[in-house]
Amino acid sequence: MQGFLRNKWLTITTVSVMMLALFVFLNLIIFNVLTGNALNILRDKIDISVYFQSTAKEDDILNLRRSLESLKEVKIIEYVSRDEALKVFKERHKTDEIISQALDILDENPLSASLNIKANDPADYPAITAYLNNENLKDLVDQVTYNQNQVVINRLASIVNTARKTGIALTVILSIIAVLVTLNTITLTIYSTRDEISIMRLVGAANKFIRGPYIVQGILYGVSAAILSMLLAIPFIVFASPYINVLMPEMNLQNYFYSNSILLLGYQFLFGIVLGVVSSFIAVSKYLKI
Repeated sequence: MQGFLRNKWLTITTVSVMMLALFVFLNLIIFNVLTGNALNILRDKIDISVYFQSTAKEDDILNLRRSLESLKEVKIIEYVSRDEALKVFKERHKTDEIISQALDILDENPLSASLNIKANDPADYPAITAYLNNENLKDLVDQVTYNQNQVVINRLASIVNTARKTGIALTVILSIIAVLVTLNTITLTIYSTRDEISIMRLVGAANKFIRGPYIVQGILYGVSAAILSMLLAIPFIVFASPYINVLMPEMNLQNYFYSNSILLLGYQFLFGIVLGVVSSFIAVSKYLKI
């Protein structure tokens, strides 16, 4: 505590640098959450539809649905009967008199029953399509829309994979930079007390006895920086939340931050304490050698 309070400028500098490092770490967590939500929203926009022959029996379609649900690639399947498809079509075109009159003239329902299929991952659609294009199903299945949307689905799958890899790479790189900057700052802080360390070592003080206060000091740096980084993040969250809400209406950044503030603060404490302890341990070890 004396070392923490005595060297005020060194303490302020060290805590400030660690605060910025933890602020970067916190932003990486939020960035990964936003990226994950964006990817989930994107995945939910992708699906394929299977249209059946007009002669297909409903029991056969439902049996195919059950067999598709057993596939590990399939997430959700929605069945749309011919009557439901006609009802939705009429509702969508109720203001178009020509289409309404054409439907009234027809003696039977011209629309086909269909299955709307969502996969667990966009990359799974080729496997699902291959299953549906089986020769045994040609009398049942009329059309699979994957063939028409293949380019778009593959492009979206590429975007999902690239965003995931970029997020991981960015997290690793910025975390390494934050650790190196913090280590350098704490090393400079301990450098100012190198003479004290040398004297204690010369008079026979054990390494644990010398390291102890500096490790506790590193913990104090980490705890202080964690609290300040959370406070620093609040105005940024408040400012960015409306813009994020425009891009992703399903994601309320401000609510996420406040509802998970204890968990985020826990992560900050953990990362800050580990960063402070490891940096102090490494920095002191340099001066323990006589």
